[in-house]
Amino acid sequence: MKHPFLFRKTLAVALAATLGLGLASTSLHAAEQYVPLPTYRVGPYASSGALWWAGTIDYFRYINEVEGGIDGVKIKFEEFETEWSPDRTVEVYERVKKGKDGSPLAFFFTHGTPATYALIEKAAADKIPLIDPAGGRTESIDGTVFPYAFPLLFSYYSQASTGINFIAQKEGGLDKLKGKKIVTVYHDSAYGRATQPAVELLAKKYGFENIQIPVADPGNEQSPQWRRVREIKPDWVFLRTWGVSTVVAIKTAQRFGFPANRIIGDVWAGSESDVIPAGDAARGYQALAPYPGGTHFEIHKRLKTHILDKGKSDLRDTKYFGAVNYNIGLVNAALAVEALRTGYRKFGKRPLNGEEGRWAWEHLVVDDARLKEIGFHGLLQPLNITPYDHEGGGAARIQQWDGSKWVLQTDWIKADHALLLPLIKEKSAAYAKEHGITPRNPDKEE
Repeated sequence: MKHPFLFRKTLAVALAATLGLGLASTSLHAAEQYVPLPTYRVGPYASSGALWWAGTIDYFRYINEVEGGIDGVKIKFEEFETEWSPDRTVEVYERVKKGKDGSPLAFFFTHGTPATYALIEKAAADKIPLIDPAGGRTESIDGTVFPYAFPLLFSYYSQASTGINFIAQKEGGLDKLKGKKIVTVYHDSAYGRATQPAVELLAKKYGFENIQIPVADPGNEQSPQWRRVREIKPDWVFLRTWGVSTVVAIKTAQRFGFPANRIIGDVWAGSESDVIPAGDAARGYQALAPYPGGTHFEIHKRLKTHILDKGKSDLRDTKYFGAVNYNIGLVNAALAVEALRTGYRKFGKRPLNGEEGRWAWEHLVVDDARLKEIGFHGLLQPLNITPYDHEGGGAARIQQWDGSKWVLQTDWIKADHALLLPLIKEKSAAYAKEHGITPRNPDKEE
């Protein structure tokens, strides 16, 4: 039986003067790039999802209505409610993979590691890029084996490395990590376990003790885990949870006497939705922030003027403007826009198909000058995606909750890519062998 969809449709369609020219309907539609959005405004992760999609949609509206599209090509976006279910996301993919109204599909946002795992082989066969910033399958950084998977921005291995580098800063250097106890409390899923190979590698190199403690989904009760933390007496705790399990973890840590300022949340455990419900227990809690919170970035000034103040925001409550999850949506939308722009400048100002979309993502460069131009400087790190490197960034800032807002503590802290690359190559080679894949040579494709 198919899952019923709560279907919400948003069409960002501009009716230009060409209506009077007698153009066929298909010609008008083909001037728009179709972008489906598998959303989750309903269910256990709705508090995150509702803000995420608001950020994405507000930026797409800004591009369409203020900038006139991407080099003149407008975005036609459409929502499909999935409740963050991988099965439903797969159904959405099957429904939209051939595109719509004359526009092929240039890429597909999975917005969840489980969905990326479920779709990675299908999308490769269909030649449709899967886009999962700060998530996905880490070894798919290797574009020679995974040409159609993009764990952009900040992979799980980079998250582990950046977190360790931050701890080293606090402890006085990487050499000071020897003998330290670092516990990872993790969501017992593909997402939660994804950093383990990198943490193991880092523990061997720097000599710290690596202790992993799982939390079963949904994580409503964590007394056994935090009782164990109290017994271990670690120097630091990485928190790799999601949704309600993060709130429960922060509250339970306080109950068992572990200080919040010695806990570092990962990307998906570092939003207002994670700390506000935890109350005073969250004060001092820190988190990795490839998507920093705040409204002090230039893009927020532009959105306030052109979208919020004109009543066009998708936010149901504008007090969440600039929240971490809203900013996640903004950044992901900006990545999509810049990739499409890259593709249009090679293939022409028309909707791209999946193979053209792959080329566009693999040639996406967003440097400091471009970040300033589009208003994302400080909010988005510089990126350089290549056919060999589908991550392109690998850095985060650290933010700390002061009881009412996130306060940035650092500039961008880079992961140790030289150390991580052999591990990534080892994992991608194993995948290639298992699936009978001959790695491509991008140099011979140009």
